[in-house]
Amino acid sequence: MKATKHAAPPPNRRRGLGPVLGIPLALVAVGVLVCLAFALLPGGGGGTGAAEPAAASVAATEPSTPAATGALTDPTPSAASPSAAGATPSATVTPSPSATPTPKPSAPGATTAGRAGTSPSAAQAAADGAGSGSGSAQTTASLAGRIKPGTNYQGVATSYDAADGNGACSFGPSADLMVAAMNHTDYETSRACGATVLVRAANGASITVRIVNECPLPCAPGQLDLSHEAFAKLADLSVGRLPITWTELSPGSAPAAVSIRYKTGSSQWWCGIQAIGHRNPVATLEVRAGGGWRQLTRTDYNYFLSPDGSGCGGSIRVTDVYGEQLTVDGLAVKPDVVQPTHVQFARH
Repeated sequence: MKATKHAAPPPNRRRGLGPVLGIPLALVAVGVLVCLAFALLPGGGGGTGAAEPAAASVAATEPSTPAATGALTDPTPSAASPSAAGATPSATVTPSPSATPTPKPSAPGATTAGRAGTSPSAAQAAADGAGSGSGSAQTTASLAGRIKPGTNYQGVATSYDAADGNGACSFGPSADLMVAAMNHTDYETSRACGATVLVRAANGASITVRIVNECPLPCAPGQLDLSHEAFAKLADLSVGRLPITWTELSPGSAPAAVSIRYKTGSSQWWCGIQAIGHRNPVATLEVRAGGGWRQLTRTDYNYFLSPDGSGCGGSIRVTDVYGEQLTVDGLAVKPDVVQPTHVQFARH
């Protein structure tokens, strides 16, 4: 029997594809390497940290970028922004023409008011109004204390026996008995002494009195304790308590000049000084000492004390509630002697 010879199996054709596929793969690998090389070059445009400063520089030098526009339209004022406080000069570049910057407030106070819900115009008007007052008005408010000249106050009037018109203010006997005692609160350690007050009742009657005394507690704020003679011009004494409105005035009628009196016991080592016959209430009293003016402490009996004697017998400067100052020179220390001057406060 003749044997059949089998031929060897044909080679696998898949092995022949190796050279064909190897070339594209090599090209792809080369391309990847080239891309990586470009990406690693400075300014290559990659999103890594090395490229961020360049991107920030572009945003700062090209106003048309969205980043610059967003910074300009941020409603937070740059002056109040913590980030703006630490910004580099490059942050102040010229803004994009298409952007509309938020107007910068002209004053910090207006900014605060605006954030609270007040319109800028209203805030500015309020700021202007706050600073529009005259210097004299501000001085009067600070010197006058609780009772402001020309201001209407409501209270109640009672009456007392004023005797000769003397009282806690230590002025001495009064020329007439159109006098009153100010309640303890508004008396303010004798600051009200010498004030001229216009008193009006609901029935239309009115009188003018001078404050010479203090009405102690429980006299309430706004209360005036009038002399019997003064109260009787408003209502019958049997009324007892009378609702009133009163105003401190700067009277047209006043002594020709202010007088000065040193308290009993005054000397070059200790003295008390009092002003008498002043048109307007006295706010402060100073003496010349040590090359300057020294303000003396006021007492509730209406004397100004120099406990160590400094300034006693020297120049005296008296200031009224309107801020006017009168300077008196050449008065010796003469206890309990009324010494006239040649000056008087102006009428307001």
